[in-house]
Amino acid sequence: MSTTSVAAKKTPFFDGPYFKKLIILCCLVPGALLAWDAYRGNLGVNGVNFAILSTGMIGLVMLTLTLLITPLRWLTGWNVLISVRRNLGVFACLYISAHFVIFWLYDRDGSLSDTFSEIIDRPYLWFGFGALVLMIPLALTSFDTMISRLGPKRWKLLHRAAYLAALGGVIHFYLLVKSDTRRPKAFAIALGVIMLARVVRHELDLRKQVKAARTKVPAKLTAPAKKKFWSGDLVVRRIFPETHDVKTFRLALPDGGPLPFEHVAGQYINLKLTIGGKRVNRSYTIASSPTRPDYCEVSIKRVPNGYASHHMHDAVKEGDIIKVSAPAGKFFFKGDESNRIVMLAGGVGITPMMSVVRSLTDRCWPGKIILVFSVKKRHDVIFEAELDYLRKRFPNLEVHITVSDDPDATWDGARGHITRDLLDKVVPGLNNGPIMMCGPGPMMTAMRKLLVEIGVPDAEIHEEAFVSPPTPKDDAAAEAQATEAMAEAEEGATNGEVPSVRFQRTGKTTDLPSELTVLEAAEDCGVTIPFECRSGICGQCKTKLISGKVTMEVQDALTAGDRAKGLVLACQARANKDVVVDA
Repeated sequence: MSTTSVAAKKTPFFDGPYFKKLIILCCLVPGALLAWDAYRGNLGVNGVNFAILSTGMIGLVMLTLTLLITPLRWLTGWNVLISVRRNLGVFACLYISAHFVIFWLYDRDGSLSDTFSEIIDRPYLWFGFGALVLMIPLALTSFDTMISRLGPKRWKLLHRAAYLAALGGVIHFYLLVKSDTRRPKAFAIALGVIMLARVVRHELDLRKQVKAARTKVPAKLTAPAKKKFWSGDLVVRRIFPETHDVKTFRLALPDGGPLPFEHVAGQYINLKLTIGGKRVNRSYTIASSPTRPDYCEVSIKRVPNGYASHHMHDAVKEGDIIKVSAPAGKFFFKGDESNRIVMLAGGVGITPMMSVVRSLTDRCWPGKIILVFSVKKRHDVIFEAELDYLRKRFPNLEVHITVSDDPDATWDGARGHITRDLLDKVVPGLNNGPIMMCGPGPMMTAMRKLLVEIGVPDAEIHEEAFVSPPTPKDDAAAEAQATEAMAEAEEGATNGEVPSVRFQRTGKTTDLPSELTVLEAAEDCGVTIPFECRSGICGQCKTKLISGKVTMEVQDALTAGDRAKGLVLACQARANKDVVVDA
């Protein structure tokens, strides 16, 4: 099923595996030479002053080179340069930190009070110290784990502070030298050109987006429906075995007709299951297309310790009624965001991608659709026959399947994990998104790192990171709270009054009828509460309950510490009396 493509043209030398190591070595050399000269006493008459000036100059050079990477990549197309940008930034911070430490230890004799008095008294030190303060958090967040923790957009916004740090360094240098200002002026010109390049590029991108918006093919499918979040019963109409451990469940209204909710390809639904007398919520991506409004399908893999997946595979049968709430999720592709979509899937992570593929082909979307699908074994390829059928009918759909761990000689497609070479072959010139990723956590971490190194902006890489918890755990505090709240709800259920919820920070108040959660009431009156799963699992909607009491059907995401602080899950919280929340 793999299709052939012309391999992307590689940049000589820069594309080698030792490029990053070479840059790191080059960054270490000035410091090593300075340390060697200091050890041998070859720093000159005023060795301390020489060391201070040298480390400051090296740090400013590296900081300037860090900012130069992006415009240089635009001009040359050498996307691999972006892979060393963070390394240069970290070394810039290290050298400028050494610049300050030498000043403190040797020029100010290690006295903190004397050092800070000097900084306060001399304006040129204000800018230098300010640049150092700005650079420290940038260096501490220059790791893959911090990018994932902060999120690409916030990380990118934070690291724009590098321009302010560079500006502070240039002003510090200019005020320091006093007479011969040629070198600080050279740095100022370089920084000015870099910032001008960013402004010009931004303007060109805006014009390009406006032009694309005017010429794009209109899509019938718009953003996720604004109608209320729906909850109710669906019946299991059919169960289809896909592979040895994956089944697809087709859900529809018991009485037939269109589903009472609308979704966008890539979103998911929440199933409210009863297993062993306990309520268990699980969220599953809708694998079917939103263009098929009479049903939705979820494809579920039976995992070794999967409490809910075992129940779905072993106990659920055609004709069973399941409580469902839908839709949810911000991981989707409508078709009007771009004229190309690249999707990287691993294992059962193919399900949101399958919804996108089905939706786009159903609507004969004219853009380019590229799916790269990685599985362990040959028999793990989900939807293989359908993907082959769609690929043959739609020339704009490319499907590339790679098998990572199977000695089966009959497989003649790609082998191994998704690598740089594979992406270069199937998506030549990949330096922009949108790119959708869904699969095991380690795979998505590796893919994000690889894509950033290739040159894809972090903000254009989208991943489905929702993970359901394993077996539910007993929690005596949660059980006691739920029992008490339910008893109170029954006691006040017949008083005929509609309770209200007041959002303290925004100052808004609205009715909170029994069928609405605090999150739904917030959405009705325009109060923003972050959310993701709407099923009490992810914890994104944690909100402090200031007064009143609520009931929560599911509270898996709340720890004992959260409950002690008065936090509730807005997506689950309901009340029969007035409540006040911090939102």
